[in-house]
Formats: sequence, C-alpha cells, structure tokens
Amino acid sequence: MVEDVIGCKWTVRLLWLLSDGLARPSRLLKACPGLSTKVMNERLRKLTRFGLLDRRVHGEKPPVVVEYRLTPLGRRFMRILAEVKKLQEALDAGLGAPPSP
Repeated sequence: MVEDVIGCKWTVRLLWLLSDGLARPSRLLKACPGLSTKVMNERLRKLTRFGLLDRRVHGEKPPVVVEYRLTPLGRRFMRILAEVKKLQEALDAGLGAPPSP
C-alpha cells in the first residue's frame, strides 16, 4: 500500500490537499492542474479502499455533495509523509548527504 501511495505524484498531492482541508472533488481538481477527473477518481477510490480517506455523500437526489476526509489512519500516514518531505528537503539542501569519497 505504501509503495502504491508514495509512488504516485497525484496520490501524494491529493493527500496533501486533503490534509489542508480541501475536501470536494471539484476543489481538488482545480488545485491540481493536469489531473484528469478519471485519474483523480481512481486515486480517491484507492485511498478510500486503503482506509486513508473517508467518503461522505450528502443528499439523496442529484446534485449530491461528495466530500473526502482523512481518516485517523490517513492523518497518521500524513505525519510519515511530512517526515519524508523533511528528509527530501534536507537532501536537496545538501544536508545529510553521504560524504564524498
């Protein structure tokens, strides 16, 4: 599961946006130029299946309102991603790089 999530730029981007409070699919699409509706829906379904997101549908007749929220597992996963991001930033800045021979 971790490889599936971390290995996809859109999945990670969607998780970051959801951790910032963006919850509606239309807002997620606007915040991700280049992301198609099809790919976004696939990623959101996958994250829901993995237990990282909770999908809520409000209303019974169209137009319904769909919202996504991080689950407790999703919030825990985001703490791990934040640490990975810090590590990447340190490496990019030349900190923590292995000594040259």
